Formats: sequence, structure tokens, C-alpha cells
Amino acid sequence: MAIGSGLGAQLGIAAESAYGTYVAPTRFVEFTKESLVLKKTTAQSAGIAAGRLLPLSSRRVVTQREASGSLELEVTNTGMGLLLQALMGTTVTPVQQGAGSAYLQTHTLADTAGKALTIQKGVPLTTGVVTPKNFLGCKVTSAEFSCEVGGMLMATFEIDSKDCEETSVLAVASYSEQSPFHFGQMALKTGPFGAETDRGGIRKVSVKIERPQAVDRFYAGESGLKQEPISNDQVQITGSVEMDYVDTVLDNLHTSDDATSLVWEFVGPNIAETYNQTFRVALPAIRVDEAPPTVEGFEVVKPTIQFTGLYDGTTQPFIEYLSSDQTL
Repeated sequence: MAIGSGLGAQLGIAAESAYGTYVAPTRFVEFTKESLVLKKTTAQSAGIAAGRLLPLSSRRVVTQREASGSLELEVTNTGMGLLLQALMGTTVTPVQQGAGSAYLQTHTLADTAGKALTIQKGVPLTTGVVTPKNFLGCKVTSAEFSCEVGGMLMATFEIDSKDCEETSVLAVASYSEQSPFHFGQMALKTGPFGAETDRGGIRKVSVKIERPQAVDRFYAGESGLKQEPISNDQVQITGSVEMDYVDTVLDNLHTSDDATSLVWEFVGPNIAETYNQTFRVALPAIRVDEAPPTVEGFEVVKPTIQFTGLYDGTTQPFIEYLSSDQTL
């Protein structure tokens, strides 16, 4: 029996080979909170019957089913590959680095067609019995990563799902040893792509990647369920940098509106040979939208830089993830 509270909850994920077809979870992630819920559309008959004061229960029907919600978790040194692949779109196979146990995943921005997940959450009753809720056809519609002084690297994934069922059995959760990336490992670099240099005074960084999709593809003959969402707008990448005003590099980019490359990375302990645990977001071109250094009293000036990620015409944005995971 599990603990009859959130302490007994679990969440597992698996890549689907066909949209909306259940696959038993293969990865179990340690999450901080989630809001995945079934949403149903109902219709109630309005037929008039002599003397009937209430709508008739037997004449209520469910016309559509779908699910959605968010998943918040710490970004850890293993186990993130499936979520990153669902976000970025490229089919990724970890590549061994050297002869040791370090494997590099490069998640380059691409269309997310065919990249759907089964997400199974286990919700404990107060008795300790855990109810499985299986979310099928889960598409990542956006993700935001953030880290601030003294904190861990956090991620929030927004999920759209085809359906939720409770018949597939609850998988037995198993967890590998994981460590979160954190502020003490963080660096922010800007400059020409491939030759970026460290920026000083950085206190907080956030990057959001939005994948607009048509999530309303409900058609006749589909039993009230949607077909796989498809991209229906360009990807939107935005971010912010909170910093002490130690130099004018980013401020000048706001004034000139010139482009620069931005690399936001976390480098952890050594895995093998010269390879360290790494989480790296690379945006080959950003433009600074806002960077107003204002003096609001005696305190150190702390501007917040707002930026937009764009395509430089050559290299797509990508996320590098260096871990000991041999598979996603």
C-alpha cells in the first residue's frame, strides 16, 4: 500500500508509436506538482415532456473527451530525454562521448508530428490504494525553464492530451539516482554563435518555448476524440534575464537591436573522461526587446532584460543534454 496522500503519488511516461495508443511507462519522473485532468463536453436534452420538472438523466450524452494540464518538475541529470524530445521535435538517439558512460542528446527544433507520450499518474486514495489515470496522446504545447539565485533549474511543461482512461494497470514505479541542476552550476553567455562569452551579474534566467498547435481536431467518426494536433503557427521563444547592472552589453543590444547568440547552461559533476553532466539551451539569434536600467533608490540597479529568440538563417535553436542515459 502507498501512503494515502501526495507522498504516495507517481508519474511515469513513455513515447507512443501511434498517437493516442497506450504504452506502459518506461520512465518515472520526480515531479513537484501536476494538473492533468480529463475534460468532457456534455449535452443535455431540452425535450419537453408533460409535467417533467427536471432534465431526464438518461438523455445526457458525452459528445467529446480530451485532457490537458501542466507538469512541473526539477530538471535532473538523468531522465529528461522523453520530455525534451516531445518539446523540440527531433528524433534523438543518445550518442556516446569517448569510451565512457557519457551520452549526449541534441534536441534540435523541428516539427513535433508523431511525438506524443503516454503519461500515467498514480493518485493515492486516503486508504493508500493508488488510482491509475492514463493520459493518452500527450503533446507538449509549451515549456518554460527558469532558475534564480539559490534555486534549482525548474521546468513547467504544458500538455494537451487526446483522452484519459483508467483501465490500464498502474506500473510499478522505479527511480534512478538523480540530482537536480541548480544555480551554482549556471552560466549565461552571449556573443557570436560558437564564440559566446560569459555575462556577469546574472541573477535569474527564464526561457519559454511555445509550440502552437491545432488542438481542436474533432471530426465525425472519431467517437468524440480528437486527431493528433498539428502545428498551426510559428514557434515562439521568449525569455528574460534579471541582473545587476555590471556592464552595458545587453543594454547596448537593446539600443542597437542587433542580434546575438545566447547560451544558457548548467554544468554538473563529471560523468566520464572529460565529460560532465550538462543541460544547455542554445539560441543562435536573439533580439532584446526591453532592457531599461532605471534607478529606483539607493539599491544596486537591477534591469530585467526581455528577449525574443529568432532563426539566424543557418542554425536552429537546440537543447543539449549530457547524461549517463543510454536511451531516452
